[in-house]
Amino acid sequence: MKQLLLLACLILPFAASAVVIRDDVDDAKYRIDASEFPALADMPGEGHGVLVASKWVVTAAHAAPMDGMGAKVTIGGHAYKAARVFVHPGYKRMPDALGQEALKSGDPSGIHAFLAGSDDIALIELEAPVENVAPVALYRGMDEVTAVAMLVGKGASGNGALGQNPKDPHRGVLRRAYNAITGANGRYLWYRFDSPAKGLPLEGVLGSGDSGGPLVVQGKQGLQLVGLGSWITAVPEHALEAGFYGQMVYNVRISRYVPWIDGVMCAADRAYCP
Repeated sequence: MKQLLLLACLILPFAASAVVIRDDVDDAKYRIDASEFPALADMPGEGHGVLVASKWVVTAAHAAPMDGMGAKVTIGGHAYKAARVFVHPGYKRMPDALGQEALKSGDPSGIHAFLAGSDDIALIELEAPVENVAPVALYRGMDEVTAVAMLVGKGASGNGALGQNPKDPHRGVLRRAYNAITGANGRYLWYRFDSPAKGLPLEGVLGSGDSGGPLVVQGKQGLQLVGLGSWITAVPEHALEAGFYGQMVYNVRISRYVPWIDGVMCAADRAYCP
């Protein structure tokens, strides 16, 4: 079973989706043109990453093209071949048996425990540099909690009252939403999909198809990447479904992995050494 981001993707797969929105806000307000976040990378098939240096894309490990060399990553409408894929040594591929057991029991707690202990991050080195697209800076602080962040994706949508639409494609229109980061640990940042009474004007969460999608905050010098969509915990009454109010979305905590990212890029090319 492919590890998607949303737990609802237990029934689908196990990754992230596009942006699931408030049920009382017009979808048109969430849709944006690709020019508003040009550094977004589309993985082969589904899933995203972010351009963080001229030849480097960071993504969730479970969304990375594991065939590596020759896989095509699309940025700004142009396809770039991957030269190498570097998966964090702490990444653990989720066993199929865990997903099967969750489907039988209706209890995803075993999956949550497994994902919480995995370093779900990978770097893709491209064969050629990306031109005319500015990379997104890595966030290097440690005070992400309470910050309002923007999330971006093209995967399946839906709304918090009805959940993610199971018929939506996992590569569709581009949307963005906002959420407040509510917690963090050594590997992950997380935020909750609040109902309209408590939510932000454009509150939203990722859904199926957007694993590796960016979570960014506004810094003094522009946008900074704080997280990558990875996995969710759903609300009890929709334990194996995604997109409902109350669910938590877990994002790879970039600040925790900055030394690894810098080290991999520097070892490959000294031009990227800090």
